Amino acid sequence: MPGALRLTLLGLMALVGLGAGAPLCLSRQLRMQGDYVLGGLFPLGLAEDAGLGDRTQPNATVCTRFSALGLLWALAMKMAVEEINNGSALLPGLHLGYDLFDTCSEPVVAMKPSLMFMAKAGSCDIAAYCNYTQYQPRVLAVIGPHSSELALITGKFFSFFLMPQVSYGASTDRLSNREIFPSFFRTVPSDRVQAMAMVELLQELGWNWVAAVGSDDEYGRQGLSLFSSLANTRGICIAHEGLVPLPRAGSLRLGTVQGLLHQVNQSSVQVVVLFASARAARTLFSYSIHCRLSPKVWVASEAWLTSDLVMTLPGMAEVGTVLGFLQQGALMPEFSSYVRTCLALAADPAFCASLDAEQPGLEEHVVGPRCPQCDHITLENVSAGLLHHRTFAAYAAVYGVAQALHNTLLCNASGCPSREPVLPWQLLENMYNTSFRARGRLLRFDASGNVHMDYDLKLWVWQDPTPELRTVGAFDGRLKLWHSQLSWHTPGNQPPVSQCSRQCREGQVRRVKGFHSCCYDCVDCKAGSYQRSPDDLLCTQCDQNQWSPDRSTRCFPRRPTFLAWQEPAVLVLLILLGLALGLVLAALGLFIRHWDSPLVRASGGPRACFGLACLGLVCLSVLLFPGQPGPASCLAQQPLLHLPLTGCLSTLFLQAAQIFVGSELPPSWAEQLRGCLQGPWAWLVVLLALLAEAALCAWYLVVFPPEVVTDWWVLPTEALVHCRVRSWISFGLVHATNAVLAFLCFLGTFLVQSWPGHYNGARGLTFAMLAYFITWISFVPLFANVHVVYQPTVQMGATLLCALGILATFHLPKCYLLLWRPELNTPEFFLGDDARGQGSSGTGGKETQGKSK
Repeated sequence: MPGALRLTLLGLMALVGLGAGAPLCLSRQLRMQGDYVLGGLFPLGLAEDAGLGDRTQPNATVCTRFSALGLLWALAMKMAVEEINNGSALLPGLHLGYDLFDTCSEPVVAMKPSLMFMAKAGSCDIAAYCNYTQYQPRVLAVIGPHSSELALITGKFFSFFLMPQVSYGASTDRLSNREIFPSFFRTVPSDRVQAMAMVELLQELGWNWVAAVGSDDEYGRQGLSLFSSLANTRGICIAHEGLVPLPRAGSLRLGTVQGLLHQVNQSSVQVVVLFASARAARTLFSYSIHCRLSPKVWVASEAWLTSDLVMTLPGMAEVGTVLGFLQQGALMPEFSSYVRTCLALAADPAFCASLDAEQPGLEEHVVGPRCPQCDHITLENVSAGLLHHRTFAAYAAVYGVAQALHNTLLCNASGCPSREPVLPWQLLENMYNTSFRARGRLLRFDASGNVHMDYDLKLWVWQDPTPELRTVGAFDGRLKLWHSQLSWHTPGNQPPVSQCSRQCREGQVRRVKGFHSCCYDCVDCKAGSYQRSPDDLLCTQCDQNQWSPDRSTRCFPRRPTFLAWQEPAVLVLLILLGLALGLVLAALGLFIRHWDSPLVRASGGPRACFGLACLGLVCLSVLLFPGQPGPASCLAQQPLLHLPLTGCLSTLFLQAAQIFVGSELPPSWAEQLRGCLQGPWAWLVVLLALLAEAALCAWYLVVFPPEVVTDWWVLPTEALVHCRVRSWISFGLVHATNAVLAFLCFLGTFLVQSWPGHYNGARGLTFAMLAYFITWISFVPLFANVHVVYQPTVQMGATLLCALGILATFHLPKCYLLLWRPELNTPEFFLGDDARGQGSSGTGGKETQGKSK
C-alpha cells in the first residue's frame, strides 16, 4: 500500500508538472539487459532546425524538438517486452531486453544506432568478414523505424545481414519487394491498401474531380503514385497534382506550394487528397491558412491525420472538412496508466538512483544521449497523443518477434529446451508466414512481410483547441460508410460536390472535353443503340435482331412482321377483291346464259368467256400477297398474276384485230384476214401469247428467283419478312408480253371510225387499254418509291384496279345491254356487215350497206 500510494503521488506530481524543475531519468529507461536484446528506432525528437542541408562534415546532429508520438511508440514497445517477460505464454524462463534510440526522423541520425545494432556483441565495432553466417550482433532484431524514408535505408542495410526488422509505421509499397528487402516486416498495411480505401471513399461520395498532393519524400511520392494509378482505373480525374517540399527546402521550392494552392482555389475542385508526412502537411496548411484558401474536403493519409503538428496549427478549424483512414489496431486501455507510471518513476529520485547504479551503456559515448528532451517533459506533453495514439503497431511488432523466437527455441508451456544463442538469420527463417497474437487479435506476416489490418474512417470534429476523431466508417477490403455520422463545412451541412461535369442521365454517354475523362458533354444514344454501362464513352449498337428507342439502356428483340390479313389496307383490298370477283362471275354467268346472242357472238363467244375467267384468276392472284411469305408464295406471285392477265389481253387483242381489219383494211384483205382471226386460228394466237409469257416467267424464276428475306433495318422496332425482287429488269420484262398486247389493242382501236347504228366495240377496248396503261404506268413509280413495307399492298391494289378497269370499260357495258337494253341485242347492231353477209348468202347477192338506228 505505501508503494502504490507513492506511485500515485508521483503520478500526480507528473500530471501537474511539479517535477518540471528537476530533470527526469526517462531516457535511462530506454535500455534494459536481457537474454535476447531487441533494438528500437523511434522518432523521439525532430531535427528540423539543425540545418542538415548545410552540413560540410559528418559531425553529430542535435535533435532539438520533442515528439510525443515517438515517445509513446517507444513506451509501447517497452510495455510489450515487460508483459512478455512477466508472462509465461511466450519465452517462459527467458527475458527479453531492449535498446531504444532516437532517429530524429533523419537518415543521417538513424544510421548511427543502426550501425550500433550490427556491432559485434560486447563491442562497438562491426567486423568485416567474408561470411557472416556465424556473426552475432548486439541485437537479435530491430523494431522500427517509423517512416518509409528511413525504412528504405535501414531496410537495405539490415537485409544485407538478414537481420529481422519489423516497422510499426513504414507503409510504402516498395518495402514489400522481397528481393530488395528480404528481412523487412511490418505491422501496418501497405500504402496500397490505404490508397484503395481513399479511392473507394471518393467513389462512394461521388467525387471524381479532385486534387492530389503528396509530400516530397518517399512516403508522399510513392503514396501519390499509388493513388493516382488506382484513381485513374476507377474513373476519378486528378485536376491538379503536386508535391509539397519539406520545411527545410528553399524559398523557391516553397513558392510552388502557393502556386498549387492558387490553382486549386481557382478551380471547381472541392476535394484534396493529401498523402503527406506530418511536417509537409503542416507546411501546406500554413500556406493555405495564410493565403485564405476557401474551405475544402481534405482526405488525409494516416501519417498526418492524428499528428499534433497539424492539429495544433492555428487556424486549422477554418480549412474545411478533414477525413482520413486510421488503422483499427486493438484496444490498450491500460497503456495510459503505464505511461503515467513511467513518468512517475522517472520523477522518483530513488528509482533514478537505482538506474545509475547499473553500468551505463558504452554506446552513449558514440551516439550521445538517447533522448535528452524526454527528461524535461510532463504528462501534459503526451496527454494529447494518448487520446488518439497509434501504439498498437509498435506493441504488436514485439509480439511478432517474440513468437518467432519462441518457435525458433522450440519453447512450450514448461520452458524453452534450447538455450543456445540464436543468430538473426535463424530467427528470420521462423518469421516468414508466422502467426501471433497481440491483445487478443490474431495477426500473421504474409509472404511480403505485411499483416492484414482493417481501417477506421475518421472525421475531425472540432472541440477547442484540438479536434476529436469521430469514427464514420470502416474499410476491410470494402468500404462501409455511416452517412448519418458525417458532418460537412458547407451551409446546411450538404455534402460537397466535386465533379467537373454533371452525371449523365440514363441513355446518355460522355463526350470527353479536353484531357480529363471527367469533363464531358452528355450525348443521347440514338435509336438502334444503347448505353451499356454508366462509364461508356460511346453508344453500343444493338444487334440486327434487336431495336432500341432514343436514350435507351437496353435493346429489345425485334418481332417478325409482314403484310397481315387483318391490316386495314388488306381488309379494304379484300372487299375490293370480292366486288371485282362478283362482277366477273356475274358477267361470265350472263355471257354463258346468252351464249348464242349476237352480243356474245360479237364479243368472241367462247373467247370472251375465257377472257372473263382469266380476269377472275387475275383477281384471285392477289391472295398470294398477304400472310407470312414463303418460298412457294414468292415464286408463284408474278406468274399467277401475269399468265391469266395475258390470257385476258390476248382475247381483247383478237377483238381489236377484228375491228381494225373490218374497218381499216380493204374488203378483199378483210375477208381473208377475218377467217384467220376466228375459229381455231384465234385460239392459236391465245396459246402463242400464253407461251411467250410463260417463257418470260420461267426465265424470271430460274435466273432471278425472288427470295424470302428478313430485313432488320427497314422498320424501327420490327423485322420485315418479305419477298425480295433480285432483278428489276427481269421483273419489268415479265410485264412485256402484256404491255405489247395492250399497246397493239390500243393502236388497233384508237383510230377506228365508229359507224352510226352499230355497237362501237372499239371505244370499249380503247378505254380498257387506257385503264390498263394508267394503272401500270402509275404502279411503276409508286412501287419503286413506296416503302418496302407497302409494296405488296401497292401491287395488290394495282392488280385489282387493272381488273376492275377492264371489267368496267369493256365487259360491264355489254352486261348492261343484256339486262336493260335487250332490244339492241340484234345481229345488225352488233355484227354489222357480218350479219347481212350471212343473211344474203343464200340468194347469192350482197345487200348494200344501210344505216340503221
